[in-house]
Amino acid sequence: MTDEPQKIVALVDGSIYSASVCEHAAWISQRTGAPVELLHVLGRREAPEKADLSGSITLGARSALLAELAELDAQRAKLISHRGRAILEDARAILDKAGVSEITTRLRQGDVVETVSEVEKDARVVMVGKRGEAADFAKGHLGSNLERIIRASTKPVFVASRAFKPIAKVLVAYDGGTSAMKAVDHIARSPLFQELSVHVVTVGTATPAVKKGLEDAQALLKAAGIDAETSVIAGQPETALGKLVDEAGFDMLVMGAYGHSRIRSLIIGSTTTAMIQSCKVPVVLMR
Repeated sequence: MTDEPQKIVALVDGSIYSASVCEHAAWISQRTGAPVELLHVLGRREAPEKADLSGSITLGARSALLAELAELDAQRAKLISHRGRAILEDARAILDKAGVSEITTRLRQGDVVETVSEVEKDARVVMVGKRGEAADFAKGHLGSNLERIIRASTKPVFVASRAFKPIAKVLVAYDGGTSAMKAVDHIARSPLFQELSVHVVTVGTATPAVKKGLEDAQALLKAAGIDAETSVIAGQPETALGKLVDEAGFDMLVMGAYGHSRIRSLIIGSTTTAMIQSCKVPVVLMR
């Protein structure tokens, strides 16, 4: 999501969030002209096992049984790979239907975070579903790899909501921290946000420093042709922002992944995690 048409890296798996990831990727591609790379990673638990399956077989077992076990393992590996390719084909079909012209697919094996680190070098954004296949919906758990990806990625991470909805109204959470300032600068430079309604909000007290920060953010956006509104709201960020998103009908939340707090070693704080869990709209996290 910068001025150059860098690729959009969209992670897809077998979860219901994958369609939403693809539809949001198509929306970004259409607004920026960026190509889309679809990525499916066969995790280490899914990857073909090289374990010696004969280890638990007592001496004297027939060699035919060992051969059968090896064959089953090979079939399993082949099925997992076929499934990965089918997921990528389904994802490509969604992008084709949406009119995206430049689409590449990539099937990789290994750790998803390590893979993202390798492929994001020339990406403008990394897109991932809020929950993956293994997430516990009943407990509201986030995808097990999501926080790891947010911690590791050096690019903006777009966390897709469960269903796609065209985005017209964007809320920017601004706390004066470095990543929040980068988020505003990013919005100003990106064609993605042109002609969208942008509202910059700080949760807290309207001190002179807070007002000055919002004025500076507003001026930066205005210079880029974006007439943003600003406001200060009371409360705790994780509850106040979620309530504002719901009540004012925002379609997307942009916020810094780093909290503006004394504990600067925490890359993704409790506020960020709570916002991703509670928000029913996509959340874009800036580093």
